[in-house]
Amino acid sequence: MSDSQTDVMDPARARALQATLGMDQTIGSGDPLPPFFHQIYFWAPEPPARLGRDGHPKTGIGLIPDMGLPRRMWAGGRLEFHGPLRAGIIAEKRSVVEKTARKDGRTGPLAFVTLRHEIAQDGVTRVTEWQDLVYREDPAPDAPQPVPPQAPTDEDACMRWEFGTTRLFRYSALTFNGHRIHYDLDYSTGVEGYAGLVTHGPLLAQLLMLLAEKRLGGLGSFAFRATAPLMHDEPAEICWRDDGTLWARGPDGRQCMSASAS
Repeated sequence: MSDSQTDVMDPARARALQATLGMDQTIGSGDPLPPFFHQIYFWAPEPPARLGRDGHPKTGIGLIPDMGLPRRMWAGGRLEFHGPLRAGIIAEKRSVVEKTARKDGRTGPLAFVTLRHEIAQDGVTRVTEWQDLVYREDPAPDAPQPVPPQAPTDEDACMRWEFGTTRLFRYSALTFNGHRIHYDLDYSTGVEGYAGLVTHGPLLAQLLMLLAEKRLGGLGSFAFRATAPLMHDEPAEICWRDDGTLWARGPDGRQCMSASAS
């Protein structure tokens, strides 16, 4: 199955993301967009009747098949940047389901979906992205919490970030992400078993990409994997090592995301 969307890369929306990230609002029509800013475009809104309990569009009615499991997580992804996307110019996003799989994990059944997106302007592919989604069962009330990996401490550069409910809301709005774990505290803690509102994985990936671009002077490829959730009231350290390795470190030293850039 495949899907295609078009969108004008509105400079005003890009400036709104810059503001959300604490950046100067500089993007105008024709300017190159920072890497991963395409996440705020190509909305696919659905009416309430076509939404699942988590606020996402129901699986099985669009591109993503129904895997029979209720909890969705963006587990990671990989991107290749062939050239910059530019603000104010129409772009086309072509998406396909590249693969699906089911496995039995330590906490129960898991389902995996990999999407491939190709984003083009003026008939030329500018970005190729692979998006890895994981679906799983609700946690049992007495289930032990998984032990997250510890993050490295040998970074060459590091930036401290705080998130909070307002930043999470603004990022959800800009990406049209209705997942309730990012804004509905009762749902996030009572249904999906988190300790608070969950900071978006793509938001952490965005910060890592911006740091990598700054350190490298440009970005050709980037891969990331979520390893532990970060709550809205927890600060994170966004870290870079000069071999192209990056990670997001939680306040207790746990690794929330790992990444590599070139």
